[in-house]
Amino acid sequence: MKKYIITGLLVWLPLAITIWVLLWVLSLIDGVFTSLLTASQAVLPASMSHNIDELRHIPGLGLLILVGGMALTGMFVANIFGQWWLKQWDRLLSNIPIVKSIYSSVKQVSDTLFSSSGNAFREAVLVQYPHQGSWTIAFVTGKPSGEVAESLGDEHVSLYVPTTPNPTSGFFLMMPRSSVRPLKMSVDAALKHIISMGVVAPEGPVAVTSNSARNQPG
Repeated sequence: MKKYIITGLLVWLPLAITIWVLLWVLSLIDGVFTSLLTASQAVLPASMSHNIDELRHIPGLGLLILVGGMALTGMFVANIFGQWWLKQWDRLLSNIPIVKSIYSSVKQVSDTLFSSSGNAFREAVLVQYPHQGSWTIAFVTGKPSGEVAESLGDEHVSLYVPTTPNPTSGFFLMMPRSSVRPLKMSVDAALKHIISMGVVAPEGPVAVTSNSARNQPG
């Protein structure tokens, strides 16, 4: 009976966690949407308050509005007119004290990570960390530049070493390219391997055993 219960748990656990995460994200977005509706009631006429209250009870409306808003924003900034307004917006936020430090840093990181022409998180590698003889999977985020590159001398790469099972935290390293071993696995496969703490093995070519090699002709 214990064996059957564990087997059933392994079947339902991934689905239950997936549903739980999706519901958590949906409730978070709906919470933000509800806060925006509450703030809008203070500005709009009282005759529209009843209609706004009805919008609160529509499940998933916040997510639909968020996706639609991002799509419309992407369409807007895809042309010259939208690009001009985006530059004005960036210029405005870059001149506000405190805000400019946060906004500029986040924008620079997001542009680097999500740029189609960038190399950040496009390559998984093996590195010796935290000491010699201990190996871990890391992701190439770029190359050192400026004063850092001049001080290092030889060719180095910037690496992100994620923690497990939470890959959103980790360590930033700069290591010589010669001490990094490239991997053929995809970034997704490497992340699965890290998150599962090595339980989920990355897909790869099947190794030929000594018996099968011995039975081959020639």
